[in-house]
Amino acid sequence: MSAGEPFYASTTFWAGLSTVVFVGGVLYKKVHHTIGEMLDARADEIRKQIDEAKSLRAEAEQMLIEYQRKQRDAEKEAADMISQAEDDAKLMTEAAKGDIADLIARRSHAAEEKIAQAEVAAIKEVRAAAVNVAVEAATAVLANSLKGKVGKALTDAAISEVDTKLH
Repeated sequence: MSAGEPFYASTTFWAGLSTVVFVGGVLYKKVHHTIGEMLDARADEIRKQIDEAKSLRAEAEQMLIEYQRKQRDAEKEAADMISQAEDDAKLMTEAAKGDIADLIARRSHAAEEKIAQAEVAAIKEVRAAAVNVAVEAATAVLANSLKGKVGKALTDAAISEVDTKLH
């Protein structure tokens, strides 16, 4: 400010006066209450969002824990199923081995019976062939020995013997 200038000519005066008038108008219109209410409302909204975020986080943590438990249960169940399947496979393998052993034993027994039957049949065939050969030999021997007078006498004796036995 210069020494001879009036106070209203100074820019500082007008800047200060406008600031005082502005602050006075704000206080008169109670804008600070409106701004405070707006800030309080915004703070309440932010608190609600934080509370909602906390509840969502807690819910997400619960869901995570639940899904982890379900995953552990599913893994345990899968392991149990695999173990049961392995046990069943072992039992089936042993049963199949036993069935194969029984089948082999039955087939061996059947083969042995067929061999025994073949041996019996062969023995019968050999005996029948031996009997046939013996009969043919006896027939040939008898035919040779029945020639002549001795044969005629034996034939006559046989005929008379048959005649007496039949009547």
